[in-house]
Amino acid sequence: MTEQRRGERLDLPREPRGVRLPRVDQETFGRWAEGIARGMGTALFIVYMTLVLALWFVWNTLVPASLRFDPYTFTFLTLILSIQASYAAPLILLAQNRQSDRDRVALEEDRRRATMQKAETEYLAREIAALRIALGEVATRDFVRSELSRLAEELDEAAQRRQRLERRQREGAAPGTTDGPALDEPRDEVDGDRTR
Repeated sequence: MTEQRRGERLDLPREPRGVRLPRVDQETFGRWAEGIARGMGTALFIVYMTLVLALWFVWNTLVPASLRFDPYTFTFLTLILSIQASYAAPLILLAQNRQSDRDRVALEEDRRRATMQKAETEYLAREIAALRIALGEVATRDFVRSELSRLAEELDEAAQRRQRLERRQREGAAPGTTDGPALDEPRDEVDGDRTR
């Protein structure tokens, strides 16, 4: 009695009882099932199946009775077709389940990519908006040209004033003129100065 209690210890896991089934690689079996389901879904399978059934019917109806292996009610053929159907349905379901798993993974990947693309698109839209705002503050080519032409005109005017001033100073330093001291600024009509 005590030996039996020692064997039923609760701190140790039980050893599995019953028949141990061989382990099957799910991926390999799934690929095999998909191959069969894919083959059964082709026109070639239907043609071969039709040829086998026609041969079966012809052999078991036209051949002498001693050579027939499945008489008229075709019981053996019915058994074979029902076995084929009983295996084909689960194999097709397994292939469909694997396909739905692949579709689910592909859908999740598509969602992830769509989310990333949406985020990238929003980022690019923000960047383009920032560039547009920045371009509003940057001088355009036309603005720079107009400013340069305005500066060139001012420089030309300043050069003309300087030439007039130099001319007047030369005239003022010439003998026979006693107008007084030479002016520091050029004479022009804008300031109200008049040339004599």
